[in-house]
Amino acid sequence: MVDNVLQHVSEIQAIGAVPRVLETVAALTGVGFACIAHVTATSWTACAVHDLVDFGLKPGDQLDIQATVCQEVHATHQPVVIDDAEHCPPHYRAYIPLLNGYRSYFSIPIFRRDGVYFGTLCGTDPEPRHLSHAPTLAALTLFAELVSNQLDSESSLRAARLDLSSERETAELREQFIAVLGHDLRTPLNAILNRVDLLRRRHDEPNTLHSLDRIRASALRIEGLVDNVVDFTRGRMGDGLALDIHKHTEVDQILEHVVDELRAANPERTIIAEIAPRLTLRCDAQRLAQLLSNLLKNALVHGDKQHPAVVTARIDAGRFVLEVSNGGPDLAPPVIAHLFKPYWRAISRTGDDGLGLGLYIVDQIVRGHGGTIGVASRDGTTTFTFVMPAA
Repeated sequence: MVDNVLQHVSEIQAIGAVPRVLETVAALTGVGFACIAHVTATSWTACAVHDLVDFGLKPGDQLDIQATVCQEVHATHQPVVIDDAEHCPPHYRAYIPLLNGYRSYFSIPIFRRDGVYFGTLCGTDPEPRHLSHAPTLAALTLFAELVSNQLDSESSLRAARLDLSSERETAELREQFIAVLGHDLRTPLNAILNRVDLLRRRHDEPNTLHSLDRIRASALRIEGLVDNVVDFTRGRMGDGLALDIHKHTEVDQILEHVVDELRAANPERTIIAEIAPRLTLRCDAQRLAQLLSNLLKNALVHGDKQHPAVVTARIDAGRFVLEVSNGGPDLAPPVIAHLFKPYWRAISRTGDDGLGLGLYIVDQIVRGHGGTIGVASRDGTTTFTFVMPAA
């Protein structure tokens, strides 16, 4: 019961406009005491008080509902206004205003937005006051409606804040889980890759080497999936991917290394690379390597195996241009429009294409570098073109 009382008091206290409302109501009507009370069939609780006549109530104080005019307001949902208790209907004279020498009184019902009765906007004074005049009564009703609207707005805002706080906690836990998962998965993956490299140095039998290459390719594929999931989660939880942008003078060697890795992982495929030497860029070189890796993997997975995947990188008119092409059926415009969305995969793609995050990560890296990426698909060739300022 105490918790409910405190909740209703805090609801009204949270409305910043309430003190000014009560002050204005007192000035408008001439009463020395005005308050907002939470009223039920069995209780009357002061939630906010404006007291210039030492009425003696403070927020949280309670009165016997049987001894207040608000009992009738609760029962009828209609306002009660008394200009002078000495001339009011007899059944009002037993209530608190007259017993304590207070002669004027008003009580205006306050409802929540859903129609549930909350309480009253009420006031009293030792002197008679002209409270029943239509303009005065209309103004009091308007103030009661204002409190009602603010009451629901504050409740909605408080609920939204609680939801947001819960979402933030969930997001932080999710991010921590992904980070731990990424770390815990990389440890056994690195162990697998190290053992594969060791076995390759100790064995030269073709079938064994072929099997080891397959194991290595699968481990690298899993490693790429883990990287994409971690990057996706961090990008969603924060302000995008974290980039470390500064001047790099050997971007060409970093890109060549990506091509060499994918050649080794896909020995049955032809990859042609035309990367300009001595490429100098202001960029995050490792993220550019990730961008090329994702684009080239996409080309190898979805391109025609009878056609080579082609990588070109160059400086053109002050811009860095990176293109990755593959042969195969042309992509329809609706497919191209969805390529960079997370978790999206075309119906025509097979079930082992991954999570559909590779091109989404590409798009985030492009945005982080202030660049653009476009897709052209015609005459049996699909080309992804990434452009960013070279300086």
